[in-house]
Amino acid sequence: MPTATRLVAAVCLLVVGFLVSGMVIDNGEPEKNYGYFTLVNMFLGAACGWAIMGTRAGRGWMAAINNGLTGIVALVFWGLFVQGTYEMFRQAMRHRFDGPFEALIAIFKLGVEFSYQLLVPEILWTLAIGALVAGLLTEEASRRWR
Repeated sequence: MPTATRLVAAVCLLVVGFLVSGMVIDNGEPEKNYGYFTLVNMFLGAACGWAIMGTRAGRGWMAAINNGLTGIVALVFWGLFVQGTYEMFRQAMRHRFDGPFEALIAIFKLGVEFSYQLLVPEILWTLAIGALVAGLLTEEASRRWR
């Protein structure tokens, strides 16, 4: 059921996805074409905010901070999984894998490799502050618009 709480959570994680995607692109390889990278991560942020954070709001301020952290962790997980899957398919079309199981394992290996790009202090701070703000704004929306 659509609620203002879910909308606020979706918008908060959408903004975090946009900011972190921009930072990853700025810190990444300059000649690399990132394509729909930012849009995909924004969609994932909105989906995680709507489905995960929006349903868990209204349980208090400490729970709101945990809710924000849960939403950010889910966003990072799904972002790494989706981007790893896309890269695996891109490499599979160039016949880089000997079989389907090697390709499936490559999704997780690529996700771990991509996670190293997130281990920059400015990105970690953005994720932490984004989790705090998203959780608190979602809780406030839950209290204000019941």
